[in-house]
Amino acid sequence: MNTLYPPDIMGGAEVSVSLLAEAFMRNGHHVAVVSLQKAGDVSVGDRNGIRTYRVQIDNAYWPFGQDRKPPRLDRLRWHLRDTWNRRAAKRFGAILDTEKPDVVHTNNLTGFSVSLWAEAERRNIRIVHTLRDYSLICKRSTLFSKGATCEQRCLSCSTMTLPHLYASRMVDAVVSNSQYVLDRHLKLGFFPDVPHKVIYNIADSSVRPAPPSSDADMTFGFIGRIEPEKGIDVVLKAVSLLPAHGWQLKIAGKGLEAYEHELRRRYDNPKIKWLGFVKSAEFYSGVDVCLISSVWPEPLPRTLIESINAGRATICSTAGGIPEISHFSTSLGSYEPSDFHGLAELMKQAISEAPKWKKAFPPRPEFSASFTPEAVTRQYLDVYLEGTLNTDGDR
Repeated sequence: MNTLYPPDIMGGAEVSVSLLAEAFMRNGHHVAVVSLQKAGDVSVGDRNGIRTYRVQIDNAYWPFGQDRKPPRLDRLRWHLRDTWNRRAAKRFGAILDTEKPDVVHTNNLTGFSVSLWAEAERRNIRIVHTLRDYSLICKRSTLFSKGATCEQRCLSCSTMTLPHLYASRMVDAVVSNSQYVLDRHLKLGFFPDVPHKVIYNIADSSVRPAPPSSDADMTFGFIGRIEPEKGIDVVLKAVSLLPAHGWQLKIAGKGLEAYEHELRRRYDNPKIKWLGFVKSAEFYSGVDVCLISSVWPEPLPRTLIESINAGRATICSTAGGIPEISHFSTSLGSYEPSDFHGLAELMKQAISEAPKWKKAFPPRPEFSASFTPEAVTRQYLDVYLEGTLNTDGDR
C-alpha cells in the first residue's frame, strides 16, 4: 500500500511503488495495491495487471496537488486525525480479509496512518515497511522548516508522532531507500529490534540514454515539484550569476500557484523555459546536464536515478541520501545545499566545457546491478520471506 498510486503521482514514491509492484507481478506473484482517492467509498480496478483498491480518504480534506495551503487550524485537525485513523484502518482490514495476503508491504502512510499496521498484526500477517519520507517522525514529512534541515525535532512533531514510535514495534522488517533516512529513524528509537536493510528503487526502463540535445547552448534541466525544498530558488539564483550567452535552463514541474508566479516574476529571463508537466523521457532528451538541487534531506531522489539512466551528466547537492548514489552518475561535481555560488561555478564550468558534457553517458554496470527490477525484487523477496522458514528449512 502507498498513499497514492499511478495515475495519481505527486512524487517519486508513487513511481517507485508501481515499478516494484509490476516487477513482482511479472515474476509470477499475486499483487494488490491499496491507495487513496479523493472521493467515493472503495473502487476496485486494474492497472497494468495489478489489482488496485482506491479508498476514500477519511479526513477533513484532500491534501495533495493543492494550489493553496488550507488554514492552519484545518491543517492541525488533519494531522491529529492522521496520527491514528480508525476509519481508514477499518477499510484496510476489510481489504485484508478479501485478499488474505502473505505479506503486507506499506510505504508512505500519510492519509492512512499507522493504524493499518494494527490490522495486519491482528491477522498475523507479516508487515514490511519501506521508508520513503519522514512522515513517521515529522508532520511535514520533510524534516525541513524555515529554509533549513531540522537537526532536532520540534515539540509538535515529537508529540504528534509519539504513537508512530510505539506502533513501529508492530513491523516485522523495515527497508529504507537510503541509509540516511534509516539512520534518522533508528537514532530516534523507531523500529526497535526490527531487522532493517537499505534497498534502492528500481530505475524506470522507459527512460533510456538519449542523444545529446540539439540546442547549440548548454542546456541545464530541473525536473520536480516547484517548491523551496527542491532548491528551485537556489537554481534560479545561480542562473542569475551565469554569463549572458551559451546556456539555457529548462524547468519541468508545477508547484503552488503563488510561489511559482513569484519565481517567474523575479527571474524573468528568456533563457529560462518553464515547461510545466512533461513526460520524463521527453524532458531528459532535451537537456544536457541535470541539476539535482534539493535543499531538504531528500531520501533518494528519483530524478537522480532517472538522470543516470537517461545518460545525462549531473550536478548534485549533498542533501540527504543524494551522495549515496551520486557516485553512480557522470558528475561535474557537488555543492552544499543552498550554496548557489558553488552551483553557479559548476554551471559555468559546464558552459566552458560544453563539448565534454553535451553527450550521452550510458549507465555503468554497477548502477544496473543495483537498480534493475531483478536486483531490487530479489532483495525485497528475501525480506518478505525472512523468518518464514518451516522446520525443514524450506520457505
